[in-house]
Amino acid sequence: MIDLLMSFSPINQAFLATLFTWALTAAGAALVFFTAAVNHKLMDSMLGFAAGVMIAASFWSLLAPGIEMAEELGQTPWLTATIGFLFGGVFMRMADFLLPHLHYGGTKSEGIKTSWQRSTLLVLAITMHNVPEGLAVGVAFGSAAAGLPAATIGGAVALAIGIGIQNFPEGAAVSLPLRREGLSRWRSFLYGQASGIVEPFAGVFGALFVLKMQTFLPYALCFAAGAMIFVVVEELIPESQRRPENIDTVTMASMCGFTVMMILDVALG
Repeated sequence: MIDLLMSFSPINQAFLATLFTWALTAAGAALVFFTAAVNHKLMDSMLGFAAGVMIAASFWSLLAPGIEMAEELGQTPWLTATIGFLFGGVFMRMADFLLPHLHYGGTKSEGIKTSWQRSTLLVLAITMHNVPEGLAVGVAFGSAAAGLPAATIGGAVALAIGIGIQNFPEGAAVSLPLRREGLSRWRSFLYGQASGIVEPFAGVFGALFVLKMQTFLPYALCFAAGAMIFVVVEELIPESQRRPENIDTVTMASMCGFTVMMILDVALG
């Protein structure tokens, strides 16, 4: 698969990889065709698993290569990592503050006041989280094309696989609650998969940006890491642990998610 990807341009690599991550979002949303019930223990575990994947991806696929790349480019590694990482978190906080959305399991919308429907607000919440994920994949493929030792095509592929795995429960987290609230199966599915369609756009933008602005490669990697960690801490972990009786299972699911992503990155990177 890696050899096949290398025959494409970095932009096309990022586009294909993020199409894959979107497809797994759609696959998760497609669960609505088989059930309308939400198994809370299973859903919490899946969200916990996704959190573990994103934490591991943030370090192994983004932050660590960004620090190494900063050193290769003659920058101050700790300063580059700090600026990029914190800016990623600040960017997501501003988006969280400004854009109207409704978190999974929530009842009160956040961001600017709006009369939009609950289904639209829920899709927007997941879509906001998919932007840094698509961006991270695009930046990873763009960085690999720059030819610096810190970034490899294998590492970018590992990141895309990991993001795709954790997108599966996110698609289900949109479609199943909407179905339970009375929407048809098809509408619930369409809303669920739509939350991931932003990833190919973000992926192409990320790859284009780092190819044009190679000096900012380390900053871009650390920015994506900060944005993803913000999503994990602000959304995935709290939502996965809302039910105290499931915390032990969710914690182990997070450990498993971290381990799977770590294996992917070490084996392919």
